[in-house]
Parts: sequence; structure tokens; C-alpha cells
Amino acid sequence: MWALVADFELTLILMIFAVQLGFLISAGWRGLLLAASLKPPVPSPGLSDLPRYSILIALFREAEVVGQLIERLSRIDYPADRLEGFLILETDDPETRNAVNTLVLPDWLSVITAPVGAPQTKPRALNVGLALATGELLTVYDAEDDPDPMQLREAAARFAAEDAFDLWALQAPLRIQPPEVTDSPFLDRQFAIEYASLFDVTLPGLARLGLPFPLGGTSNHFRVAALQAVGGWDEHNVTEDADMGFRLWRAGGRLGVLTRPTHEPPPGNLEHWLPQRTRWLKGYMQTWGVHTRDVRGLGWSGGVSLALTVGTALASAAVHAPSLSWLLSTVMIAMAADLPPETPAFALGVLMIGALAAWVNAAIGCRRAGMSYTISDMVSAPAYWSLLSLAFAHAAWRLVTEPFAWDKTRHFAQAGLPATAMAGREAG
Repeated sequence: MWALVADFELTLILMIFAVQLGFLISAGWRGLLLAASLKPPVPSPGLSDLPRYSILIALFREAEVVGQLIERLSRIDYPADRLEGFLILETDDPETRNAVNTLVLPDWLSVITAPVGAPQTKPRALNVGLALATGELLTVYDAEDDPDPMQLREAAARFAAEDAFDLWALQAPLRIQPPEVTDSPFLDRQFAIEYASLFDVTLPGLARLGLPFPLGGTSNHFRVAALQAVGGWDEHNVTEDADMGFRLWRAGGRLGVLTRPTHEPPPGNLEHWLPQRTRWLKGYMQTWGVHTRDVRGLGWSGGVSLALTVGTALASAAVHAPSLSWLLSTVMIAMAADLPPETPAFALGVLMIGALAAWVNAAIGCRRAGMSYTISDMVSAPAYWSLLSLAFAHAAWRLVTEPFAWDKTRHFAQAGLPATAMAGREAG
């Protein structure tokens, strides 16, 4: 602020240059991750002696989807005598409890209730389940998930590999399956593309480079001993998954990725998308604040990864809309004055390089996820990116006013997965 008052023009030039440099670094980083992800993970041989596995599902106001969830969990291909699961309910959610009481649960699945307390968050509920878990391995699923039935077997085999003693967490790819009938086709489509880029390019690239990364909120698999060693999840972080990836790294663990996916629906229209993205960005802010208080435990590689995943996600969300607005206003003012646009060639080139890197990663991610990627998707992407700036502003305000409030995403029952989802599972 003092610099703006002392020399407004110079400070503005330096700020613009910093943004341009950030775009270039981000583009180069995307290129590196794409190259690193070109070599897919090698499938591990199946195990004859499978370890005991715990599954945690925190439920809050999920009466509409709990029946579909139980049906999907029942399809998991794992010996029932080696499996245990906990549906973790809240005391002030009688609707979900009543819905669960009408269902026939698999013998390995139990219902528990989180004690009254604060904050009332998903990670707090997960810690209740962790205290009861008797498995050697553990995974977390969400109410709307449809995991590949063989996912647990793949994870168990990966953890059992001879060189996996320091492998503490594995992330399965999350695949978004938009409903056939929707009132938010633009958001659904761009959300699915975003996930394809993240889970089929970025995270595999980070894992291949041996770097830590923010875990997804579901379908992450852990060694229970590792979770216990770090004290479980941070109950106050609203993206406890992102925080956990770096906490495990600090404690000496390594992260990897799986190939068998979990399918999910998109959040829906702006009314549902915005609170979800606000929570994610607010949690990223919390994670950034926690882990930058002392970066020594991360090491240089962990610090770089934190900056180029969590840091760039926050920075890009903050500048997308202002950058696009600046570009459009410059062109429109010039056109109105019947003059050629005076947009600096370097600045325009930087924006185009950043966009091109994002488009290429999205195209590769979509191909790996079994999706198409069209010119229409490319052209409309900047509009979606600009919405992230709205979510960023909302998240910054909520971080100050309600830092630990959990913006619950409402989930809707699905009539059935599209054929593409089933085909993807069979091919996986």
C-alpha cells in the first residue's frame, strides 16, 4: 500500500510484471507435469493375502443419496471378512439417520454417531471413525461417490510393493459424470474438464516427480499407522485433504496415484458450485497459512510443490477475472476510439502462453478420462476461470468472518450412471 502511494506508476508496472512472470512460471510448470505424467503407473500384481481395510464415510444431510451410496459400496470387490466400514452421522441430522434405518447394510458396514462438538466439519467426523478403525489400510469416500469395485485391491497391492515402505497415501482419479438432464451444462462441462486436468495430468505428474500434492477430498487411501502418526485430520481445515498431503510429506511419507477411478456428479448450478469452490479456496488459504509458517519441514522440493500447487491455485483464481477484464477493456476502448489496440505484445503473449498450457493439459486429461475436448470448451474456458475470481473474493471474506464454517454441498440422487461411466470402469 505504501509503495502505491509513494510511486503509483512504478508499483503498478512491477505488479503487472509479477503477474506476467507468474503466468509464465505456471505455464512451464504445467508443461513439466504433463511430460512427467506421460509414463503411466505400473500396475501392481494382485495380492492373495489382502490386509484389513477400513472405509470411512462422513454423512451430513445426505438422506437423498444414502440409498444409492449403500448400493455402490455393496459392489466393492474385497473379502467381507477383511473389510469394515463406518457411516459417520451427526446428532442433529435425523433425516439421514431415518433414511439409513430403512436400508439393509452389508455386514461389514456399521453406523456410528459423532459426539456433539465443534467445529462440525467432515475432518472432525473422520477422526471419530479413525479412532475406531482396526484396518491396516483406510480410505475415505463421500456420499455421492461411485468407486471402481476393484479400487481397494489396486491400492492394497500398491502399498504391499517391495519399494512402498514410505508410500503413505494414494489418490484415485476422480471422474465427473454430468447428468443427462441438467440446468447447468456450462458449469458441469467445465468442472469435469477441470477434474480431468487435475486428476489425470497434474497429480500423476507430481507423483512421478516424487513431490507432495493436495489430496482430493475423497478416494484417498492411507496407511492407518501414518494417519495416526500425524494425529489424523485437521478438524478446522475445510480442505483437510489438501492439508493432509503436505502433513504426511512433512512426517516422511510419500504420495502416489491409482488408476481405478471414482465417479462423481458435478455440484450443479452456480448456487451450488460457488459455495463448494469458496470452501475449497478458503481451505487452500488455510493450508497455505499453516504450512508457510515454517517451510523447513517441507524441504525445498516440498516448498516448491506447495507454492506451485496451492499457491498458484490461489494466485490464478485471484487474477483470472482482472486479467481478462483488462484485456477486453483495452481492446474495446481502442475499438470505440477507432484505434489499434495498444495491448503490449509481451503481456498478450504471456496470457496466450498461460491459456495454451491450460488448454493442452485439459485436452490430454480429457483424453485419458475418456472425454472429448472441443473448440467450444476452449473458447468458453476463460469465462469459467473468471468465475474462480468470484469464488476467491468470497473465500477471502469468509476466511476472515467465518474461518471454520463448512459450506455443505448438496448432493442429488442419480437415476444411473451414463454409459460412458460404465465403459470407463470396465476399461479401467
